[in-house]
Amino acid sequence: MAPMLSPAAVKLDVNPVHFGILIDAIMEVGLCHPPVGLNLCVAAGIAGMGITELTKAVLPWLATMIVFLIIVTYWPELSLFPPRLTGIM
Repeated sequence: MAPMLSPAAVKLDVNPVHFGILIDAIMEVGLCHPPVGLNLCVAAGIAGMGITELTKAVLPWLATMIVFLIIVTYWPELSLFPPRLTGIM
């Protein structure tokens, strides 16, 4: 979806680096989100646990990722500070 959404983000004056970080954070939440998150299914298989039991264990981490996503979405300077500090941007 990123290649299709990128032109719209550029038209809306969203920094491409910030957009990439948002896409990455959204994918991270999606891969760990019950009931069909791929990382959740793989971890359940490795741990020998059921999806329901593992979902309960993952919920605090999922909440943390969602809070991070909200902060980075509404405070873009947080994600753009390191590239600017290193001179990439």
